[in-house]
Amino acid sequence: MTSLALRKSDFTVIPPTAFILRSRPLREHIELATTSRFSDNIWALTPAVHQVHKRQISLHFLDVPIQFRQTVKELIFALLVIDLPPGHKEIRVITIYARFLQINQFLVWVDQRGGMKLNSLTSQDLLDFQAHIKGERNSHGNDLAKLSSVRLLWQFRSKLTSDTLPLDPHPLWFDATVHGRHQRSQARENRTPRIPEQVLAPLMTWALRWVEDFADDVLRARNDWAELQATVPDVDRTRGVTTRRLTALLSEYRADRRPLPRAGSTPKPIQGRAPVNLNHLAREAGVHQETISHQHMYWHLIQETLDEVGLDDATYLRTPIHASLDNEPWLRAVATDEIGTMLRRLQSACYIVIAYLSGMRDAEIKHLERGCLQRWCDEDGEPIRYKLTSQAFKGENTPLGIQATWVVTATVARAVDVLERLVPEPQRLLFASPPVPKRTRGKGVDQATTPHPKQSHTTVNDINAFSAWVNDYCAERRRSDGIPTVDGRPWRFTTRQFRRTLAWSIARQPGGSIAGAIQYRHQSIQMFEGYAGTSSSGFRQEVEAEQAFTRSEQLCDLVLDAAPGRLTGPAGEEAEARLKAIAGDVQFPGKVIADRKRLQRHITRHDPHVYPGEFVTCVYNPDRALCRRAETDGPSLQHCQPLACRNVALTTGNIDAFRRWLLQMEERLGDPTMAPYLRGRLAQRRDEVAQFLADNDIPQGDNGGSANDHG
Repeated sequence: MTSLALRKSDFTVIPPTAFILRSRPLREHIELATTSRFSDNIWALTPAVHQVHKRQISLHFLDVPIQFRQTVKELIFALLVIDLPPGHKEIRVITIYARFLQINQFLVWVDQRGGMKLNSLTSQDLLDFQAHIKGERNSHGNDLAKLSSVRLLWQFRSKLTSDTLPLDPHPLWFDATVHGRHQRSQARENRTPRIPEQVLAPLMTWALRWVEDFADDVLRARNDWAELQATVPDVDRTRGVTTRRLTALLSEYRADRRPLPRAGSTPKPIQGRAPVNLNHLAREAGVHQETISHQHMYWHLIQETLDEVGLDDATYLRTPIHASLDNEPWLRAVATDEIGTMLRRLQSACYIVIAYLSGMRDAEIKHLERGCLQRWCDEDGEPIRYKLTSQAFKGENTPLGIQATWVVTATVARAVDVLERLVPEPQRLLFASPPVPKRTRGKGVDQATTPHPKQSHTTVNDINAFSAWVNDYCAERRRSDGIPTVDGRPWRFTTRQFRRTLAWSIARQPGGSIAGAIQYRHQSIQMFEGYAGTSSSGFRQEVEAEQAFTRSEQLCDLVLDAAPGRLTGPAGEEAEARLKAIAGDVQFPGKVIADRKRLQRHITRHDPHVYPGEFVTCVYNPDRALCRRAETDGPSLQHCQPLACRNVALTTGNIDAFRRWLLQMEERLGDPTMAPYLRGRLAQRRDEVAQFLADNDIPQGDNGGSANDHG
């Protein structure tokens, strides 16, 4: 208690005028003098948040029970100005905001129990709060975050002038051994669910349709709508111009057999008349609505046309629809009240394509700006590679983020091009809410734009709305390519799932392992480099973690497979010996490890350096590896030579893959139109594979020919 009293006596009282963000870098064009001070009841934190898609955040201290308000202010101030006790690291402003909410939940709970002082709380009170948190049935990680935030009231006691917790709650709330082990386990495992393959395939198909096929129709409709809304003529005093223009327009409707537009909720139809959208007709004719809506003679002309062509079910633009599905226009026409929704769908489709095919995080996508795409062209001027530039934040040492680059595909480049057409100049950020022309009284079009990108939760809602539209569209047209449910429910997409799923896909596809060296030898490496982004983006490590997880699963299958002669080939016997050693290590009299996760952990600890793949299984020995490079401590995928390396072993699955490949080569070589040079190269490769199987006493069966069948 003496040391605590001494620390408090040395504590400098915070001046009421102290700026709370004085130690934080501020956004551009924001002066410190305009930011919040300690005495304010609301602290605006947004000036120190540099991720532009984050929402406006502020701390409302009037929500804190009054007896604890000063304590919380001092604690949050210490976190913001980075006045920390020994052993504490600086935390981000966004995290401080979350800590404030979690601490306040605890203080409100104390207040509701009649608590007036923190230093009067007992061990039982703290245990009761832990039970209260567990009773909310949130995730274990969420519970840990709340309890850790409350513990700050003890850890920062030397920074608080008045009320503090009387004891450290950590021994009450956490078992140090179990807690530490659980944290290490969580750190190794990516718990973000990946999108199931049966869901991802149709989602990407429809997103690509919007980006590559439908985008032009939608953007032309937006432009037509904007042009139509910009036309607001003066009231015609002479009536002659109005009569001529309206008569000409109605003649077009009759000639095209086009129904007149139906009015929606706005503007309201005139009582006693059919709900014709007079406002739309007036804009098409270039006259003022008030002129035709209050003159009986004009309504008489409209009624005659209405009797002849009828009334439509909505108001549609005249924009022609060029894109098609199954040789039919994908849409009859674009309704005026659907413009905003269709622009959001198009933007969502672009997000899906970029997120899955680039590996970028949500924050990195939201910082894409006009001009972010660069094209690398060959000597003929044809693009061969595309590079995206944005800001990366996670894992960086600055809240400002750093510039990062991603090599992407032509499909991603197309999505960026669409976004640049979607977002009007001079708006920079490509994922702001797309502006929709709005009517203003007598002033045509309001092209005001939203300066900040959508928040993450808004993007999540838009993606799920896009998925719902796909299923509604398919159901209405009896199509079978909708997005299926999972366990009877629509899949709930989040922004993190795309990066997680891409890492899984790269790790599990043939080109992502040694197996791909046969037919994806260079493609897989280029894909990996393109998707990995900068080294600081962390995506390369995520892919490598997925590859390690995949290998552990495959090794588990081999270890648990008791069939004799599981592997053949040059290194087949050695592979059998290594797997037998692993199997022996996990057994002892009376017990065998049957749980796959436990077995996987054991294999990770006692790595046999066996790398299963689609075509070959590598039994890695560095002294005889043809792929060996000084900078690697394992097989190098891009330098694998599976037909010549003595580290190669073959499972029955590998042999079947070779046979399927040989069958495909036979079919391709049967094409009489193939160029002689290509035929010779393919035949040579086919013969090499056939000879490899023959040298290892592997019958080719009916799937492949022998080395001498073709010249």
